[in-house]
Amino acid sequence: MNDALYIAATGMQMQQKSVDTIANNLANLSTTGFKKSRVTFEDLVYRELNRAGAADEGQPARSLWHGGGVGMFSLAKTFTPGELRKTDSPLDLAIQGDGFLEVLMPDGSAAYSRGGALMVDRDGFLATADGHQLKPAIHVGLDVKSVQVRADGQVLVQSRDQSAASEAGRIELSHFNDTTGLVSLGSNLYLPSARSGDAVYSKAGEEGAGTLAQGYLEASNVNLVSEMVDLMAAQRAYESSVKVIQAADEMLGMSNNLRK
Repeated sequence: MNDALYIAATGMQMQQKSVDTIANNLANLSTTGFKKSRVTFEDLVYRELNRAGAADEGQPARSLWHGGGVGMFSLAKTFTPGELRKTDSPLDLAIQGDGFLEVLMPDGSAAYSRGGALMVDRDGFLATADGHQLKPAIHVGLDVKSVQVRADGQVLVQSRDQSAASEAGRIELSHFNDTTGLVSLGSNLYLPSARSGDAVYSKAGEEGAGTLAQGYLEASNVNLVSEMVDLMAAQRAYESSVKVIQAADEMLGMSNNLRK
């Protein structure tokens, strides 16, 4: 059987994965804090076809090796920074540089976010828009007049019956050895993996961590022009694999018609 059919089929499958990834990136072009995904490929296991020629002067015969096509090596997030957009909302928070906010999931586990629109939950704690409280928990109260978040993560709160603001806590940042190993949960949330390593905690602005910007949101890091170029390249690669299948099919047709 002609191996070109199967090899070209793997090329079509992988280029379809690439197009799907680009489509998701483009769909989230305006999603706050979205990080684009990138597909990388690898060649599949090679197999030995035959041995060409006989041994010459005691040298072993040469082997011929045949590739098996292409497979997916990784599908990872790219954590290049997005543009910061000013909103003037005191509960909007963006991270300038490296780092993640740690949040508490419903099952008690921890997840990590690049920031975004925060809110005060029904218990008076700072939480994400989806209701996940920050870790460590920061209680600002329900009768809050103003909330100030400094670049180093210090949170100052002034309630309506106070004449001056007081410190309610400090937002810490987490960072990882390999951010491409983080597992995306959606909603701007990520989980660590064996590849990313455990979270390392630090004060904002120290030990390589970024700083916090109050009143800003981080835009998506998707570049429209770059994604469109990648889309056209994936489409052309897909078309090339289709042509290989067509050529292999024509060759098989010729073989079948030899005795006619």
